[in-house]
Amino acid sequence: MKKTYLFLLFVLLSQIGVNGQSPQWQIVKGKITSPWSENVNPSRVLPEYPRPQMVRENWANLNGLWNYSILPKDGAKPSAYQGKILVPFAVESALSGVGKRVGKDSILWYNTSVSIPSAMKGKRVLLHFGGVDWETEVYVNGKKVGMHQGGNDPFSFDITSSLKKSGKQEISVRVWDPTDEGPQPRGKQVRRPEGIWYTPVTGIWQTVWLEAVAQTYISGTKQTPDIDKKALIVSASVENAVKGDKVKISAWDGKSKVAETTVDAGTETALNIANPKLWSPDSPFLYDLRLSVIRNGKTIDEVKSYFAMRKSSMGKDANGIQRMLLNNEFVFQYGPLDQGWWPDGLYTAPTDEALKFDIEKTKEMGFNMIRKHIKVEPARWYYYCDVMGLLVWQDMPSGDLGNHWEMRPGVFGRATDKNRSPESEGYYRKEWNAIMDALHNYPSIVVWTPFNEAWGQFKTEEIVEWTMKKDPSRLINTASGGNFHPVGHIIDLHNYPEPLMPDPRTYGAERALVLGEFGGLGLPVDGHVWQQKDNWGYQSFKSADALFERYSSFMNSLEGLIKAGLSAAVYTQTTDVEVETNGLMTYDRKVIKVPEAKLKQVHQKLYNKSLVKLP
Repeated sequence: MKKTYLFLLFVLLSQIGVNGQSPQWQIVKGKITSPWSENVNPSRVLPEYPRPQMVRENWANLNGLWNYSILPKDGAKPSAYQGKILVPFAVESALSGVGKRVGKDSILWYNTSVSIPSAMKGKRVLLHFGGVDWETEVYVNGKKVGMHQGGNDPFSFDITSSLKKSGKQEISVRVWDPTDEGPQPRGKQVRRPEGIWYTPVTGIWQTVWLEAVAQTYISGTKQTPDIDKKALIVSASVENAVKGDKVKISAWDGKSKVAETTVDAGTETALNIANPKLWSPDSPFLYDLRLSVIRNGKTIDEVKSYFAMRKSSMGKDANGIQRMLLNNEFVFQYGPLDQGWWPDGLYTAPTDEALKFDIEKTKEMGFNMIRKHIKVEPARWYYYCDVMGLLVWQDMPSGDLGNHWEMRPGVFGRATDKNRSPESEGYYRKEWNAIMDALHNYPSIVVWTPFNEAWGQFKTEEIVEWTMKKDPSRLINTASGGNFHPVGHIIDLHNYPEPLMPDPRTYGAERALVLGEFGGLGLPVDGHVWQQKDNWGYQSFKSADALFERYSSFMNSLEGLIKAGLSAAVYTQTTDVEVETNGLMTYDRKVIKVPEAKLKQVHQKLYNKSLVKLP
């Protein structure tokens, strides 16, 4: 009897998996993991609503175990699959359960079958992808519904006409990604990771979901605050609108309606916001926004959103030096270089709690800004920055590297723009445009950065002028630490490890002066490193106390630079990433190297408003 009981217990455990993991999925062993990896449940993966800026209730999350195969590039769709992959974790990641490379000569195929919820019957059904790297073809019940190129922007397809009337619906996804063997934007992904270059990310890496909409529906909104005119400039894109359709827009402070207007579908309007509550890191107030399509007095479609009243601009101080301004006041912007990588999920945080953690810790450490470094995050990351009050500088993910770059002390690199092919230029322009569109409504974003350290930098003046024209509501950091051109709002120096600044006498009258990267103080923590040997930082220390002493001296230097004309600084970096050990936290987020309170204390002097006088 005892043997029978033990045998049944063994069978039961093998069926449910260890720690609740599915027998079809296990995290790939061999690397450090974050604490949240233990909470990943294959039947409930990143279940949160993925698009906080435009909310509908009729949706279905498709994350979970899908079939996958890695096949030669020229091969046909597989008739059988090689195993299970946990969507939305990239195939190279531990949390995918696969941990395999793909490369330019292979194709990653996904396949799953889903049931359309009864609440979606009779509606148009949209299939959404938060992010897939890089070229994606989607098939529903064997019919191709669309193709998308771009690893950093969300996309969707109307799959209504490809759905069967009943039963399971088959979804197949074909992904090709050349990583650093192609000219497309890819950030820090390389085939052979080393130093500041990391593991490839191929395939689906953000939530996949279904959404049901009416025949006429709101497909997007654009919201731009104007605090000087006490107005929100807002418009809604309406699909399949008919003559006479209206859009009703209302703004809310909690349960109190503060403004409302009704306009023709497709019309931009100004919503008057009396006595606006301004958004800032000290007071990140958000208004609710509702938009409805109205036909003959009846609501056809409705979405919920939010916005903030804030202004990102620049102006001269009492000494004639340009300063970055927030809501027409000088606020020194200081934050970490945040790369957004995870040891278990690579591009993808294991859980929503994990995604929020880095932002919470950044705030607790006394930073008021984050530079999102050559990566785009899922929409919920920006939502948390909006809610918690972190200013965001958004980089364009780089690609097509190889042009010359030179830095000399106090001098910017030579202006040697890369001669990119028409194909390469096309990928950059298309994706930068799509990224700016997708992220426009997040008030936390105050700076766009088209180029980093001349990596693929090309036609700088043309690209920057286009970026400024596309979004005049934000500041444009032409090329963070890259080749300087006399265009844009900001001139940005990188220097390691000590803080320095561009010469205010040479540049300060025309552009805001920024230290876009400095620091990089390294401290490997045994048991919390990506690999045991050959880890590095820009300057390494043997103890946290020694590191903090050096860091504190940097804060003293920054205080003097602010008085001289510095508007902002970015410290490298939030966490260790793979072999880089210069994070304020270890890569697995299990060790915070310097207590948050100690960092916050030494940061307070940087926000002293008496350091800078405006006219």
